[in-house]
Amino acid sequence: MKHLVAGGLAGGVSRTVVSPMERMKILFQIQGPEPAAYQGIVPTLTKMWREEGFMGFMRGNGTNVVRIVPYSASQFAAYEYFKALLMEPGKTELDTTRRLTAGAGAGVVSVASTYPLDITRTRLSVQSARIGSSMRDGGGAAGSKKLPGIIPTMVSIYKNEGGIRGLYRGLWPTTLGVAPYVALNFQCYEVLKIYLIPPEVDQSSVSRKLLCGALAGSIAQTITYPLDVLRRRMQVTGMASIEYKYTGTWDAIKTMVQKEGILSLYKGNMANYLKVAPAIGVSFVTYEWCKDAMTYNR
Repeated sequence: MKHLVAGGLAGGVSRTVVSPMERMKILFQIQGPEPAAYQGIVPTLTKMWREEGFMGFMRGNGTNVVRIVPYSASQFAAYEYFKALLMEPGKTELDTTRRLTAGAGAGVVSVASTYPLDITRTRLSVQSARIGSSMRDGGGAAGSKKLPGIIPTMVSIYKNEGGIRGLYRGLWPTTLGVAPYVALNFQCYEVLKIYLIPPEVDQSSVSRKLLCGALAGSIAQTITYPLDVLRRRMQVTGMASIEYKYTGTWDAIKTMVQKEGILSLYKGNMANYLKVAPAIGVSFVTYEWCKDAMTYNR
């Protein structure tokens, strides 16, 4: 139970801290071959503020927190479960293969548990932005009818985009990306702790744990980032304001590379670094602090 609670709190705190960067990354990722409405980190943040105010920075964050609490809780709890399951008798730490396996399993569990909320969060992040046809039609922040919230958005996807299948559009590339990402995240964090927080150093050092988490998240995201772009593209492909349509994961890869070039698989990567480093750092620190606090108070 403590892993569920600590993981949930860690997820909620970390994602709220980096909400503007998270939304900006998504906007970069889902822009197709048409002239980009959002270019550059500072101009995009300025545009979001000018057109939508403070809420432009937080658009979709409520849904993201609703999603990330069970997502993060299930991920940390599943990791601890698989870690205990795979631990060899007489040992206190997993070897690299077992740790990667535990992390990958945790990634699959967390995605499968919360995916409809993930696609809903993406839609709410995008639906008020002026992208593609919404720019020409006068839509976007000022002109389009906004989806009112989490439940109505999920109902709309269910009714208009194929029922349950619509709510799970993009699940394959998401799982394909999240499983190795989470595996690398935990592996890198545990290894970095050995070198950056050795026994002779204060084990409660927040700054060192933040650094370990930030580096771990950055390394893992660099390797798996193209799959995150595919995930977002597949999640918004049913929206009226989005001009591109894909029949599946491989069709999306082929179409993106042909029409937008190989770098399209890395759209929003710089904004993502600004998001993922503090988010993962805060997430690991919050998780360990909550877990230690609950253990101490038992």
